[in-house]
Amino acid sequence: MIWSSKITTVLLSAWALLLISTSSQAAVLTVACGPSGTDVSYCFKYAQEWAKQTGHTVRNFSPPSSVPDKLALYRQLFAAKSKDIDVLQIDLVWPGLLKDHLLDLSPFTKGEESQHFKSLIEGNTVNGRLVAMPWYTDAGVFYYRKDLLARYKQPVPNTWQEFSAIAKLIQTAERARGNSDFHGFMFQGKADEGLTCQALEWIAGSGGGQVLSSSGEITVRNKEAAAALDMAASWIGNISPLGVLNHEPEDSRGVFQNGNALFMRNWPYAWALMQKDDSPVKDKVGIAPMPGLQAGGGRSAVGGWQLGVSRYSQHPELAADLVMYMTSEAVQRERAIAGAFNPTRPSLYQDKQVIAANPHMPALTGIIAQGVIRPSTVTGLKYPQVSQSVWYAAHDVMSGRMNGEEAVARLEKRLERIRRKAWTH
Repeated sequence: MIWSSKITTVLLSAWALLLISTSSQAAVLTVACGPSGTDVSYCFKYAQEWAKQTGHTVRNFSPPSSVPDKLALYRQLFAAKSKDIDVLQIDLVWPGLLKDHLLDLSPFTKGEESQHFKSLIEGNTVNGRLVAMPWYTDAGVFYYRKDLLARYKQPVPNTWQEFSAIAKLIQTAERARGNSDFHGFMFQGKADEGLTCQALEWIAGSGGGQVLSSSGEITVRNKEAAAALDMAASWIGNISPLGVLNHEPEDSRGVFQNGNALFMRNWPYAWALMQKDDSPVKDKVGIAPMPGLQAGGGRSAVGGWQLGVSRYSQHPELAADLVMYMTSEAVQRERAIAGAFNPTRPSLYQDKQVIAANPHMPALTGIIAQGVIRPSTVTGLKYPQVSQSVWYAAHDVMSGRMNGEEAVARLEKRLERIRRKAWTH
Protein backbone atom coordinates (compact mmCIF):
# COMPACT_ATOMS: atom_id res chain seq x y z
CA MET A 1 0.00 0.00 0.00
CA ILE A 2 2.87 2.32 0.88
CA TRP A 3 4.57 1.64 -2.47
CA SER A 4 1.26 2.04 -4.24
CA SER A 5 0.73 5.33 -2.50
CA LYS A 6 4.22 6.48 -3.43
CA ILE A 7 3.72 5.49 -7.07
CA THR A 8 0.41 7.33 -7.14
CA THR A 9 2.04 10.40 -5.66
CA VAL A 10 4.84 10.27 -8.24
CA LEU A 11 2.37 9.87 -11.10
CA LEU A 12 0.22 12.73 -9.87
CA SER A 13 3.27 14.92 -9.50
CA ALA A 14 4.40 14.07 -13.01
CA TRP A 15 0.93 14.85 -14.38
CA ALA A 16 0.91 18.16 -12.54
CA LEU A 17 4.27 19.04 -14.00
CA LEU A 18 2.99 18.07 -17.45
CA LEU A 19 -0.03 20.31 -17.02
CA ILE A 20 2.14 23.20 -15.91
CA SER A 21 4.45 22.66 -18.86
CA THR A 22 1.57 22.45 -21.33
CA SER A 23 -0.06 25.50 -19.82
CA SER A 24 3.14 27.48 -20.08
CA GLN A 25 3.46 26.56 -23.73
CA ALA A 26 -0.06 27.64 -24.66
CA ALA A 27 -0.21 31.28 -25.69
CA VAL A 28 -2.94 33.89 -25.93
CA LEU A 29 -2.85 36.01 -29.07
CA THR A 30 -4.93 39.10 -29.75
CA VAL A 31 -6.11 39.78 -33.30
CA ALA A 32 -7.46 43.17 -34.39
CA CYS A 33 -10.07 41.95 -36.85
CA GLY A 34 -12.41 44.88 -36.99
CA PRO A 35 -15.43 46.35 -35.23
CA SER A 36 -18.29 44.50 -36.89
CA GLY A 37 -19.70 43.01 -40.05
CA THR A 38 -18.82 40.15 -42.35
CA ASP A 39 -15.13 40.96 -42.35
CA VAL A 40 -14.67 40.58 -38.61
CA SER A 41 -16.79 37.43 -38.42
CA TYR A 42 -14.67 35.69 -41.06
CA CYS A 43 -11.45 37.01 -39.61
CA PHE A 44 -12.15 35.71 -36.13
CA LYS A 45 -13.53 32.42 -37.50
CA TYR A 46 -10.23 31.53 -39.11
CA ALA A 47 -8.21 32.80 -36.17
CA GLN A 48 -10.19 30.42 -33.96
CA GLU A 49 -9.61 27.57 -36.40
CA TRP A 50 -5.87 28.13 -36.12
CA ALA A 51 -6.13 28.27 -32.33
CA LYS A 52 -8.00 24.97 -32.22
CA GLN A 53 -5.42 23.29 -34.43
CA THR A 54 -2.44 24.62 -32.48
CA GLY A 55 -3.74 24.53 -28.93
CA HIS A 56 -3.43 28.25 -28.40
CA THR A 57 -6.07 30.90 -27.68
CA VAL A 58 -7.07 33.94 -29.74
CA ARG A 59 -8.95 37.03 -28.65
CA ASN A 60 -10.52 39.70 -30.86
CA PHE A 61 -9.59 43.34 -30.39
CA SER A 62 -12.24 45.60 -31.89
CA PRO A 63 -10.73 48.79 -33.39
CA PRO A 64 -12.77 51.82 -34.55
CA SER A 65 -14.76 51.44 -37.76
CA SER A 66 -13.38 54.67 -39.23
CA VAL A 67 -10.19 53.99 -41.21
CA PRO A 68 -8.43 57.21 -40.05
CA ASP A 69 -9.42 56.51 -36.43
CA LYS A 70 -8.17 52.94 -36.76
CA LEU A 71 -4.81 54.13 -38.02
CA ALA A 72 -4.58 56.74 -35.27
CA LEU A 73 -5.23 54.09 -32.62
CA TYR A 74 -2.59 51.74 -34.04
CA ARG A 75 -0.01 54.51 -34.13
CA GLN A 76 -0.83 55.41 -30.53
CA LEU A 77 -0.42 51.80 -29.41
CA PHE A 78 2.82 51.41 -31.34
CA ALA A 79 4.22 54.64 -29.92
CA ALA A 80 3.74 53.12 -26.46
CA LYS A 81 5.22 49.79 -27.65
CA SER A 82 2.01 48.17 -26.48
CA LYS A 83 1.79 44.38 -26.36
CA ASP A 84 -2.03 44.51 -26.53
CA ILE A 85 -2.22 43.46 -30.20
CA ASP A 86 -0.33 40.64 -31.90
CA VAL A 87 -1.92 40.54 -35.37
CA LEU A 88 -3.64 43.46 -37.06
CA GLN A 89 -5.36 44.30 -40.33
CA ILE A 90 -3.71 47.15 -42.18
CA ASP A 91 -4.69 49.12 -45.25
CA LEU A 92 -2.49 48.73 -48.33
CA VAL A 93 -1.26 52.31 -47.95
CA TRP A 94 -0.11 51.83 -44.34
CA PRO A 95 3.07 49.70 -44.64
CA GLY A 96 5.18 52.81 -45.22
CA LEU A 97 3.57 54.51 -42.22
CA LEU A 98 3.87 51.55 -39.82
CA LYS A 99 7.01 49.85 -41.11
CA ASP A 100 9.05 50.48 -37.97
CA HIS A 101 6.48 48.71 -35.81
CA LEU A 102 5.79 45.63 -37.93
CA LEU A 103 7.66 42.33 -37.97
CA ASP A 104 9.50 41.24 -41.12
CA LEU A 105 7.53 38.18 -42.23
CA SER A 106 10.06 36.98 -44.81
CA PRO A 107 11.56 34.30 -42.53
CA PHE A 108 8.12 32.72 -42.07
CA THR A 109 6.63 32.69 -45.58
CA LYS A 110 8.44 29.66 -47.09
CA GLY A 111 8.11 31.34 -50.50
CA GLU A 112 4.32 31.81 -50.29
CA GLU A 113 4.61 35.46 -51.31
CA SER A 114 5.27 34.31 -54.90
CA GLN A 115 1.69 33.00 -55.04
CA HIS A 116 0.16 36.46 -54.51
CA PHE A 117 -0.24 39.32 -56.96
CA LYS A 118 3.19 40.85 -57.44
CA SER A 119 1.92 44.43 -57.01
CA LEU A 120 0.45 43.58 -53.59
CA ILE A 121 3.69 42.04 -52.35
CA GLU A 122 5.57 45.10 -53.60
CA GLY A 123 3.12 47.34 -51.74
CA ASN A 124 3.78 45.40 -48.53
CA THR A 125 7.57 45.45 -48.87
CA VAL A 126 9.44 48.40 -47.36
CA ASN A 127 13.22 48.64 -47.64
CA GLY A 128 13.40 44.93 -48.40
CA ARG A 129 11.22 43.94 -45.42
CA LEU A 130 7.92 42.16 -46.01
CA VAL A 131 5.89 43.81 -43.26
CA ALA A 132 2.48 42.31 -44.09
CA MET A 133 0.81 39.56 -46.11
CA PRO A 134 -2.13 40.26 -48.45
CA TRP A 135 -5.48 39.32 -46.86
CA TYR A 136 -7.95 40.42 -49.56
CA THR A 137 -7.79 42.98 -52.30
CA ASP A 138 -9.74 45.63 -54.18
CA ALA A 139 -9.25 47.37 -57.49
CA GLY A 140 -11.11 50.03 -59.41
CA VAL A 141 -13.70 48.36 -61.66
CA PHE A 142 -15.45 49.67 -64.75
CA TYR A 143 -19.14 48.63 -64.62
CA TYR A 144 -21.44 48.83 -67.62
CA ARG A 145 -25.05 48.04 -68.54
CA LYS A 146 -24.99 45.06 -70.89
CA ASP A 147 -28.61 45.52 -71.92
CA LEU A 148 -28.21 49.17 -72.90
CA LEU A 149 -25.05 48.60 -74.92
CA ALA A 150 -26.93 45.81 -76.73
CA ARG A 151 -30.02 48.00 -77.28
CA TYR A 152 -27.94 50.69 -79.00
CA LYS A 153 -25.50 48.25 -80.64
CA GLN A 154 -22.45 49.71 -78.93
CA PRO A 155 -19.28 47.89 -77.77
CA VAL A 156 -17.68 47.93 -74.36
CA PRO A 157 -15.30 50.91 -74.74
CA ASN A 158 -11.54 50.36 -74.65
CA THR A 159 -10.48 54.00 -74.90
CA TRP A 160 -11.57 57.17 -73.16
CA GLN A 161 -12.63 58.63 -76.50
CA GLU A 162 -14.93 55.66 -77.20
CA PHE A 163 -16.24 55.79 -73.65
CA SER A 164 -17.17 59.47 -73.78
CA ALA A 165 -18.88 59.18 -77.18
CA ILE A 166 -20.93 56.10 -76.19
CA ALA A 167 -21.87 57.60 -72.81
CA LYS A 168 -23.16 60.77 -74.49
CA LEU A 169 -25.03 58.88 -77.22
CA ILE A 170 -26.91 56.56 -74.85
CA GLN A 171 -27.52 59.27 -72.25
CA THR A 172 -29.21 61.39 -74.92
CA ALA A 173 -31.25 58.44 -76.21
CA GLU A 174 -32.41 57.30 -72.76
CA ARG A 175 -33.47 60.80 -71.79
CA ALA A 176 -35.43 61.01 -75.04
CA ARG A 177 -37.19 57.81 -73.94
CA GLY A 178 -38.39 59.60 -70.80
CA ASN A 179 -35.68 59.01 -68.17
CA SER A 180 -34.58 62.58 -67.47
CA ASP A 181 -32.42 61.40 -64.56
CA PHE A 182 -30.26 59.14 -66.70
CA HIS A 183 -26.49 59.78 -66.81
CA GLY A 184 -23.70 58.38 -68.92
CA PHE A 185 -21.16 57.91 -66.14
CA MET A 186 -21.06 57.80 -62.34
CA PHE A 187 -17.87 57.93 -60.29
CA GLN A 188 -16.58 59.16 -56.93
CA GLY A 189 -15.47 62.77 -57.11
CA LYS A 190 -15.43 63.65 -53.42
CA ALA A 191 -12.16 65.19 -52.27
CA ASP A 192 -10.79 62.23 -50.32
CA GLU A 193 -8.61 59.13 -50.70
CA GLY A 194 -11.01 57.64 -53.26
CA LEU A 195 -10.35 60.55 -55.61
CA THR A 196 -6.60 60.02 -55.25
CA CYS A 197 -7.17 56.45 -56.46
CA GLN A 198 -9.10 57.64 -59.50
CA ALA A 199 -6.70 60.45 -60.35
CA LEU A 200 -3.88 57.89 -60.40
CA GLU A 201 -6.00 55.69 -62.69
CA TRP A 202 -6.66 58.53 -65.13
CA ILE A 203 -3.05 59.71 -65.16
CA ALA A 204 -1.45 56.25 -65.45
CA GLY A 205 -4.02 55.18 -68.06
CA SER A 206 -3.21 58.27 -70.12
CA GLY A 207 0.55 57.71 -70.20
CA GLY A 208 1.29 60.25 -67.47
CA GLY A 209 3.10 57.93 -65.08
CA GLN A 210 2.23 57.45 -61.41
CA VAL A 211 2.82 60.93 -59.86
CA LEU A 212 5.96 59.61 -58.12
CA SER A 213 8.45 57.09 -59.43
CA SER A 214 9.33 54.02 -57.38
CA SER A 215 12.47 55.84 -56.22
CA GLY A 216 10.50 58.87 -55.04
CA GLU A 217 11.14 61.19 -57.99
CA ILE A 218 8.26 63.64 -58.58
CA THR A 219 7.06 62.96 -62.13
CA VAL A 220 3.52 64.35 -62.22
CA ARG A 221 4.24 67.57 -64.15
CA ASN A 222 3.74 66.37 -67.72
CA LYS A 223 1.26 67.05 -70.49
CA GLU A 224 -0.32 63.60 -70.28
CA ALA A 225 -1.16 64.01 -66.58
CA ALA A 226 -2.57 67.48 -67.21
CA ALA A 227 -4.70 66.18 -70.09
CA ALA A 228 -6.02 63.33 -67.92
CA LEU A 229 -7.34 65.78 -65.31
CA ASP A 230 -8.86 67.99 -68.03
CA MET A 231 -10.55 64.90 -69.46
CA ALA A 232 -12.18 64.12 -66.10
CA ALA A 233 -13.33 67.74 -65.83
CA SER A 234 -15.01 67.44 -69.25
CA TRP A 235 -17.37 64.80 -67.87
CA ILE A 236 -18.88 67.09 -65.24
CA GLY A 237 -22.20 68.49 -66.37
CA ASN A 238 -21.86 66.54 -69.61
CA ILE A 239 -22.09 62.78 -68.98
CA SER A 240 -21.80 63.03 -65.19
CA PRO A 241 -23.94 65.20 -62.90
CA LEU A 242 -22.40 68.01 -60.86
CA GLY A 243 -23.25 65.98 -57.75
CA VAL A 244 -20.46 63.46 -58.42
CA LEU A 245 -18.04 66.05 -57.03
CA ASN A 246 -19.27 64.97 -53.60
CA HIS A 247 -19.94 61.29 -54.35
CA GLU A 248 -18.60 58.39 -52.33
CA PRO A 249 -18.87 54.76 -53.58
CA GLU A 250 -22.35 54.19 -52.18
CA ASP A 251 -23.69 57.37 -53.78
CA SER A 252 -22.56 56.25 -57.22
CA ARG A 253 -23.78 52.70 -56.67
CA GLY A 254 -27.23 53.93 -55.70
CA VAL A 255 -27.67 55.85 -58.95
CA PHE A 256 -26.29 53.04 -61.09
CA GLN A 257 -28.19 50.26 -59.34
CA ASN A 258 -31.47 52.16 -59.67
CA GLY A 259 -31.00 52.00 -63.43
CA ASN A 260 -30.02 55.63 -63.96
CA ALA A 261 -26.53 55.29 -65.41
CA LEU A 262 -24.77 53.51 -68.26
CA PHE A 263 -21.22 53.32 -66.87
CA MET A 264 -19.82 53.43 -63.34
CA ARG A 265 -16.38 53.34 -61.77
CA ASN A 266 -16.51 51.65 -58.37
CA TRP A 267 -14.98 48.88 -56.27
CA PRO A 268 -15.68 45.11 -56.57
CA TYR A 269 -17.98 45.07 -53.52
CA ALA A 270 -20.76 46.63 -55.61
CA TRP A 271 -21.15 43.55 -57.82
CA ALA A 272 -22.79 41.30 -55.23
CA LEU A 273 -25.20 44.05 -54.17
CA MET A 274 -26.30 44.62 -57.76
CA GLN A 275 -27.06 40.92 -58.20
CA LYS A 276 -29.58 40.72 -55.35
CA ASP A 277 -33.12 39.72 -56.28
CA ASP A 278 -34.51 43.19 -55.55
CA SER A 279 -31.90 44.98 -57.66
CA PRO A 280 -33.33 46.73 -60.77
CA VAL A 281 -30.13 45.88 -62.69
CA LYS A 282 -29.80 42.22 -61.66
CA ASP A 283 -28.19 40.22 -64.51
CA LYS A 284 -27.81 43.42 -66.57
CA VAL A 285 -24.33 44.45 -65.43
CA GLY A 286 -20.92 43.59 -66.83
CA ILE A 287 -17.43 44.51 -65.66
CA ALA A 288 -14.35 45.39 -67.66
CA PRO A 289 -10.92 46.97 -67.28
CA MET A 290 -10.84 50.73 -67.08
CA PRO A 291 -10.56 52.47 -70.47
CA GLY A 292 -7.28 54.14 -71.32
CA LEU A 293 -5.92 56.69 -73.74
CA GLN A 294 -4.98 53.71 -75.92
CA ALA A 295 -6.83 50.39 -76.15
CA GLY A 296 -5.58 48.08 -73.42
CA GLY A 297 -3.84 50.93 -71.61
CA GLY A 298 -6.34 51.40 -68.79
CA ARG A 299 -5.14 51.07 -65.19
CA SER A 300 -6.94 50.50 -61.88
CA ALA A 301 -5.89 51.59 -58.43
CA VAL A 302 -5.32 48.63 -56.13
CA GLY A 303 -6.47 48.60 -52.52
CA GLY A 304 -7.38 46.05 -49.91
CA TRP A 305 -6.31 44.84 -46.49
CA GLN A 306 -3.28 43.01 -45.22
CA LEU A 307 -2.31 41.14 -42.04
CA GLY A 308 0.76 42.20 -40.13
CA VAL A 309 2.43 41.29 -36.86
CA SER A 310 3.31 43.85 -34.21
CA ARG A 311 7.03 43.99 -33.40
CA TYR A 312 5.98 44.27 -29.75
CA SER A 313 4.14 40.96 -29.73
CA GLN A 314 5.20 38.57 -27.00
CA HIS A 315 4.67 35.68 -29.41
CA PRO A 316 6.02 36.89 -32.79
CA GLU A 317 6.62 33.44 -34.27
CA LEU A 318 3.13 32.22 -33.36
CA ALA A 319 1.59 35.45 -34.64
CA ALA A 320 3.45 35.04 -37.94
CA ASP A 321 2.21 31.46 -38.20
CA LEU A 322 -1.35 32.68 -37.63
CA VAL A 323 -0.93 35.25 -40.43
CA MET A 324 0.34 32.61 -42.83
CA TYR A 325 -2.60 30.37 -41.98
CA MET A 326 -5.17 33.14 -42.49
CA THR A 327 -3.68 34.20 -45.83
CA SER A 328 -3.32 30.61 -47.07
CA GLU A 329 -4.84 29.36 -50.31
CA ALA A 330 -7.43 27.23 -48.51
CA VAL A 331 -8.68 30.09 -46.34
CA GLN A 332 -8.76 32.57 -49.22
CA ARG A 333 -10.71 30.08 -51.33
CA GLU A 334 -13.30 29.59 -48.60
CA ARG A 335 -13.59 33.34 -47.98
CA ALA A 336 -14.10 33.97 -51.69
CA ILE A 337 -16.82 31.33 -51.97
CA ALA A 338 -18.68 32.15 -48.79
CA GLY A 339 -18.13 35.90 -48.48
CA ALA A 340 -17.16 37.10 -52.00
CA PHE A 341 -13.86 38.49 -50.71
CA ASN A 342 -11.42 39.07 -53.57
CA PRO A 343 -8.40 36.74 -53.19
CA THR A 344 -4.87 38.02 -53.43
CA ARG A 345 -3.79 34.86 -55.24
CA PRO A 346 -4.24 34.91 -59.07
CA SER A 347 -4.80 31.14 -59.20
CA LEU A 348 -8.05 31.41 -57.24
CA TYR A 349 -9.62 33.55 -59.95
CA GLN A 350 -9.61 30.42 -62.11
CA ASP A 351 -10.88 28.12 -59.36
CA LYS A 352 -14.12 26.41 -60.43
CA GLN A 353 -15.78 26.67 -57.02
CA VAL A 354 -14.84 30.35 -56.68
CA ILE A 355 -16.17 31.12 -60.16
CA ALA A 356 -19.41 29.24 -59.50
CA ALA A 357 -20.05 31.46 -56.47
CA ASN A 358 -18.69 34.64 -58.11
CA PRO A 359 -19.00 34.54 -61.92
CA HIS A 360 -17.44 38.00 -62.21
CA MET A 361 -14.12 37.07 -60.63
CA PRO A 362 -12.23 35.86 -63.74
CA ALA A 363 -12.70 39.33 -65.22
CA LEU A 364 -10.97 40.84 -62.17
CA THR A 365 -7.69 38.97 -62.69
CA GLY A 366 -6.27 41.26 -65.34
CA ILE A 367 -7.64 44.35 -63.62
CA ILE A 368 -5.81 43.58 -60.38
CA ALA A 369 -2.66 42.36 -62.12
CA GLN A 370 -2.35 45.73 -63.93
CA GLY A 371 -3.09 47.64 -60.76
CA VAL A 372 -1.62 51.02 -59.83
CA ILE A 373 -0.11 51.12 -56.36
CA ARG A 374 -0.47 54.42 -54.52
CA PRO A 375 2.91 55.99 -53.63
CA SER A 376 2.62 55.22 -49.93
CA THR A 377 5.64 52.98 -49.48
CA VAL A 378 8.17 55.45 -50.87
CA THR A 379 6.67 58.45 -49.03
CA GLY A 380 6.22 56.75 -45.64
CA LEU A 381 4.85 59.04 -42.95
CA LYS A 382 4.32 61.80 -45.50
CA TYR A 383 1.85 59.81 -47.61
CA PRO A 384 -1.30 61.38 -46.08
CA GLN A 385 -0.03 64.82 -47.18
CA VAL A 386 0.86 63.47 -50.61
CA SER A 387 -2.55 61.90 -51.10
CA GLN A 388 -4.35 65.04 -49.94
CA SER A 389 -2.36 67.10 -52.45
CA VAL A 390 -3.32 64.73 -55.28
CA TRP A 391 -7.02 64.75 -54.52
CA TYR A 392 -7.07 68.53 -54.10
CA ALA A 393 -5.45 68.92 -57.52
CA ALA A 394 -7.99 66.64 -59.18
CA HIS A 395 -10.93 68.25 -57.42
CA ASP A 396 -9.77 71.76 -58.32
CA VAL A 397 -9.70 70.87 -62.01
CA MET A 398 -13.07 69.13 -62.00
CA SER A 399 -14.59 72.05 -60.10
CA GLY A 400 -13.34 74.50 -62.72
CA ARG A 401 -10.97 76.38 -60.41
CA MET A 402 -7.98 75.67 -62.66
CA ASN A 403 -6.98 73.65 -65.69
CA GLY A 404 -4.90 70.50 -65.76
CA GLU A 405 -1.62 72.22 -66.63
CA GLU A 406 -1.97 74.66 -63.72
CA ALA A 407 -2.97 71.84 -61.35
CA VAL A 408 0.00 69.56 -62.08
CA ALA A 409 2.40 72.51 -61.82
CA ARG A 410 1.02 73.42 -58.40
CA LEU A 411 0.96 69.75 -57.37
CA GLU A 412 4.64 69.42 -58.23
CA LYS A 413 5.48 72.39 -56.01
CA ARG A 414 3.38 71.04 -53.14
CA LEU A 415 5.06 67.64 -53.36
CA GLU A 416 8.48 69.28 -53.39
CA ARG A 417 7.60 71.15 -50.18
CA ILE A 418 6.33 67.96 -48.54
CA ARG A 419 9.42 66.00 -49.53
CA ARG A 420 11.97 68.72 -48.71
CA LYS A 421 15.35 67.02 -48.83
CA ALA A 422 14.03 63.46 -48.88
CA TRP A 423 11.00 61.31 -48.22
CA THR A 424 10.83 59.71 -44.81
CA HIS A 425 11.85 56.04 -44.94
